[in-house]
Amino acid sequence: MTTITVIPGDGIGPEVTQQATETLEALGLGLDIDVLDHVNAEKYLRTGTALSDGDFARVRASAGTLLGAVGDPRVGIDYARQVLLRLRVELDLFVNYRPAKLFHDRLSPLRRPEHRPIDCLIVRENTEGLYSQAGGVLRAGTEHEAALDVDINTFHGVSRILDFAFSIATRSVCMVDKSNAVRHGGQLWQRCFQELASAHPELETTHEYVDAAAMKLVADPTRFDVIVANNSYGDILSDLAAELAGGLGTSASANINGATGFGLFEPVHGTAPDIAGQGIANPIGAILSAALLIERLEHTSEAQAVREAVNAAIEAGQVTPDLGGQLSTKDAGAAIRAHL
Repeated sequence: MTTITVIPGDGIGPEVTQQATETLEALGLGLDIDVLDHVNAEKYLRTGTALSDGDFARVRASAGTLLGAVGDPRVGIDYARQVLLRLRVELDLFVNYRPAKLFHDRLSPLRRPEHRPIDCLIVRENTEGLYSQAGGVLRAGTEHEAALDVDINTFHGVSRILDFAFSIATRSVCMVDKSNAVRHGGQLWQRCFQELASAHPELETTHEYVDAAAMKLVADPTRFDVIVANNSYGDILSDLAAELAGGLGTSASANINGATGFGLFEPVHGTAPDIAGQGIANPIGAILSAALLIERLEHTSEAQAVREAVNAAIEAGQVTPDLGGQLSTKDAGAAIRAHL
């Protein structure tokens, strides 16, 4: 039996992961679902431990992990870092995989009839760049304080994320950087990209500076197939693409080790403490993240069935208030399962 771990987390995390796990159970895949419902801010406030070594071992031993959301207004960002960054770094989840697919025209502020449906992927380098936490502060608390955050780019990290992007593209790859201003890291990205582009003549390859890429995403998001970028640029562009394709409530993501295949799958939306406990959180992002998880486990037809059920529920208006519907989180999840 295949074991997956589930970390419901904080805020709306437990509400949406409940609907995701019920959807997985409805598929009858025989998965053993190991729920780590004690990995949350409440435990951190009591014990000072965000993710214990024992819990980390349970995650590592599983075939994949579904995460709800991590974060709480009562604790600082160190708590979330101790969960998310530990998982991403120690499991070497170097790929952040963010599909942006528009399920219905009414959900996008920019969809036009003459465009084909929005359906692209943002591939973001997940372990280097500005988020590597390299840097420091000089003369802290004085008028001469200097803060440094180092943008780390290695040949190993850049080449493997670009290789992953090329491996999943069906039409084109657009590499996004700011090499005209950020020279040294930019030169490394450019060289690695050009070498891989030469090795894949079957794919259209383009390059955009990040400001131009953001502009073109807004002007016509349908022009893109796979966009690959460093950690910070990929973070920004993937949130923009998610909003263009229906909003953060519908957006799924995966953090993947492209070598081992292990993945941490999570909706994009965060803990949303302002609506936590109200029963109105959108479960679609969590359910689609679960679909990414089982697809990674080679349950391809079942993953597609989940996406089609989500599409059918959206078409029927069986959605939560953020998408213009009136259903609760629980009822929206049930509506999707009814279409399976």
